[in-house]
Amino acid sequence: MYKLIALDMDGTLLTPQGQITPRTHAAIAAARAKGVTVVLTSGRPLEGMTSYLAELGLTGPDDYVICYNGALVQRVADQHIIRSQLLTGRDASAIAHLADELGVNVHGFSVRQGLISPKVSRYTEHESELVDMPINLVDFATLPADERIMKVMMIDEEPLLSRAIAQLPAEPYERYTVVRSSPYFLEFMNKLSNKGTGVAALAEHLGITADEVIAVGDAGNDRHMIEYAGLGVAMGNATDEIKQLAQHTTSRNDDEGVAKVIEQFVLNA
Repeated sequence: MYKLIALDMDGTLLTPQGQITPRTHAAIAAARAKGVTVVLTSGRPLEGMTSYLAELGLTGPDDYVICYNGALVQRVADQHIIRSQLLTGRDASAIAHLADELGVNVHGFSVRQGLISPKVSRYTEHESELVDMPINLVDFATLPADERIMKVMMIDEEPLLSRAIAQLPAEPYERYTVVRSSPYFLEFMNKLSNKGTGVAALAEHLGITADEVIAVGDAGNDRHMIEYAGLGVAMGNATDEIKQLAQHTTSRNDDEGVAKVIEQFVLNA
């Protein structure tokens, strides 16, 4: 029996219009009524998830959320931290310097300063709107070495970012968790942080084993949790990499893919 369902948000739980369908809402409510824990697992900060948590009623003392691609796992009601593995200002400065050499833009999330960026670019504005956070202009070279940084992102148009990724040296992959969450976002986290370690930490906290976990996602930042879960599920709109890793592929996010997974493996099992 599955006891924990980890759901990516963008491209998975949410439709292309950023909505949760009534069928998906009902399936999640029915799974919770059976005692299954449902956790939203996103690259977003908590601020960009709160309205959806409220919509689904995932705001009680037994509800949890996984933010920043697993860098932060916390209880929703009081924001008690279950697990936190972060970067530093020194890391952010180094990644920003590398982004500059590769000719792409960068922004990040600081515990103290929120969404930070050396300049306002198209995709930083997009991020600001997506997560409902203002942009704070910060020269990353001036960040204190011990500044607590959730994650740093190289951001740019798909051709530019793909070219930068092709030129990215091996060292950042050895030093950080590096995942591509969309065609225009390449994300850098603490080496110990990813959605898989985040889901694993929550499962351990709840006394749940990996084979009792369902993880559903569509992009490169979902890879680790799909590999970890007893049932890793790719959306119909997922990348080929994720589909190859997953044990099951469901419908697209515009065709009730999440609802169908919950109905098949939890409600009708």
